[in-house]
Amino acid sequence: MAASKLQALWNHPVGPKTIHFWAPTFKWGLSIANAADFSKPPEELSYPLQFAVACSGLIWSRYCTVITPRNWNLLGVNAAMAGTGMYQLSRKIWHDYSSKTEAEIANE
Repeated sequence: MAASKLQALWNHPVGPKTIHFWAPTFKWGLSIANAADFSKPPEELSYPLQFAVACSGLIWSRYCTVITPRNWNLLGVNAAMAGTGMYQLSRKIWHDYSSKTEAEIANE
């Protein structure tokens, strides 16, 4: 029984014999690297980079739901990219907003 399930996975249209399996598998590295930057100070984050990561994740997540065959690994990695990108953007925006507020208070 296990052998037949393994055979089915191997021969699946988005199985390990295709680029549809390996591209999103390696793309997880981007999401993991972005999540590793959660400990990085917000002033070191880049607006353009995080905006690109978030938008790429959102756009391609939508695409993953309309292509045939459906690629759930690709959907998962793109959702993770969108989530980590939006979280990093929110950290950067919050930091920049609170820094300006503290500076304005100091000037008064």
